[in-house]
Amino acid sequence: MTDDPWNAFITRVEPGEAGPGPLSGKTLAVKDLFDTAGVRTTYGSGLYSDHVPQRTAAAAQLLLNAGAVLVGKTNLTEFAWGVLGDNQWYGTCRNPTQPGLTTGGSSSGSAAALAAGLCDLALGTDTGCSIRLPAAACDVVGLKSQWGLISVEGVFPLCPTLDTVGPMARSVADVALAWSVLTDRRVPEPRLTGLTVGLLRQPPGIGDGRVTETSDVVEGWVGDLERLGARVVEARVPEPEANTWPQFQHEALQSHAATFPSRGDEYGEVMHKKLEAAQRATPEEIEAAYRAIEVWRRYEPEVDLYVSPCYAIELPPEDADELEVRLPLTSFLRWVNLVGWAGLAIGNMQLIALRDEVVLAAGLAWENAA
Repeated sequence: MTDDPWNAFITRVEPGEAGPGPLSGKTLAVKDLFDTAGVRTTYGSGLYSDHVPQRTAAAAQLLLNAGAVLVGKTNLTEFAWGVLGDNQWYGTCRNPTQPGLTTGGSSSGSAAALAAGLCDLALGTDTGCSIRLPAAACDVVGLKSQWGLISVEGVFPLCPTLDTVGPMARSVADVALAWSVLTDRRVPEPRLTGLTVGLLRQPPGIGDGRVTETSDVVEGWVGDLERLGARVVEARVPEPEANTWPQFQHEALQSHAATFPSRGDEYGEVMHKKLEAAQRATPEEIEAAYRAIEVWRRYEPEVDLYVSPCYAIELPPEDADELEVRLPLTSFLRWVNLVGWAGLAIGNMQLIALRDEVVLAAGLAWENAA
């Protein structure tokens, strides 16, 4: 079996025989947050180091049923709550394309395995950045699907109001093919012609009062977007009416109620700090956060598609302090989960729209023209 100097996998699996289907013979790496029957599934935690599920998560099973061949379970931030590729229990995941810099998190191993050529397809989750940031950092492609479209059954939850599942690959075409299997929908025809594309130079905040990062990197994409038939305009997205962070903290605590704080000493240092902080959210703050998200999700965008970078600061080193970099590193990504839209990362380019079909069609058009 191929060596893994990038520590992309927690558990390797000897490939079986490929079955028939649209993904026949394509090798698949699955984030170790998804249950896999008979294969160790740790959720990136020491608490579950010997856990072997009896079932396979719905999304993973769909890909296997379509002929994909499982080659392993990939490394991730503990319980998928983190933006870097470090893991106290299973070691740091390393970036094959930018050595010494972070892979991004939390689907770090999925992106690294793709970038290193250890698999053809990967499956990840995205609650605030966790598919798109690793895809950008490792220069691959990842889809944060619109909320509620792809099943999260059999995936350890972090924040169900924001949790999404999505495919990752080295091309938009392969991501779209896997998405078609996961959703039972046809791959959309490539399209940018006739779309109004909004340049997002500064993302909305999450309501906590923090001023978000700005970037003019989108300027470099305008000429090609216009050549492909898009009308490009400046765009902004409104801010939420209240701080949304307490909603995330509330649901994270609920997801861990069976083991935190009762087994708190078995959590990693960073995860423990985050859950401790989550306990300080008040009922009033939580209620206001839910209201703000509900209102924000009714917003109707003024453009067909937004384009932005995935990250706008220098990519941190792999041993950076996660608590220091998590907000500036993810400001262009987090808001997309809160509004429930789709986001497609093609390297550091992010395409954002209400529906998966729109970002995939645009991504295919962009890729075909490259």
